[in-house]
Amino acid sequence: MTRTIGLLLFPGVEELDAVGPWEVLAFWTQFYPDDGYTAFTFSMDGGPIKCAKGMTIEAEYSFDTAPRRDVLIFPGGMGTRPMIDDEAMLTWTRAQRATTPLITSVCTGSLVLASAGLLAGRPATTHWKSLDRLAELDPTIEVRTEDRYVDDGDIITSSGISAGIDMALHLVRRLASAERAKEVRRLIQYDPMPPV
Repeated sequence: MTRTIGLLLFPGVEELDAVGPWEVLAFWTQFYPDDGYTAFTFSMDGGPIKCAKGMTIEAEYSFDTAPRRDVLIFPGGMGTRPMIDDEAMLTWTRAQRATTPLITSVCTGSLVLASAGLLAGRPATTHWKSLDRLAELDPTIEVRTEDRYVDDGDIITSSGISAGIDMALHLVRRLASAERAKEVRRLIQYDPMPPV
């Protein structure tokens, strides 16, 4: 049976938070289908989503039509800020715990997980500018200030924006193998050497 990875989209999602992990995971699932995973995008209503910097992305499914997920990717961006106090969104996020074996976040997606109570008593991280906010939302969280991503079993959080790519490669390693993750990293030519 093919297992599924669902990437959540929402208005104001940070482009690279979504597209970075998508590139890794979609490349992996499309070029190595025998590994048994497929990836898709979804949003509350389906259809076009305007991202934080103006890019528009088309969500394949809505909440109602999306396939069951084995892995949920919850990106960040300014669109997460209203979600922190949106009880309907928090209720939906809590409900994922019962049906989704592995929940991951990129950047400030972890703020929504924290507000929903999913990070209580766990180690976690987020964008460096939001680390204090993460601690405010739930003081029981062990905030990891230096980690690019934190794997706590059934929940993985990652720090800001580009760290989502690292987290996605870690996912490939965890769900397939270290060798597969190295192959994907090489094929997408992800060899970070910042110019500044």
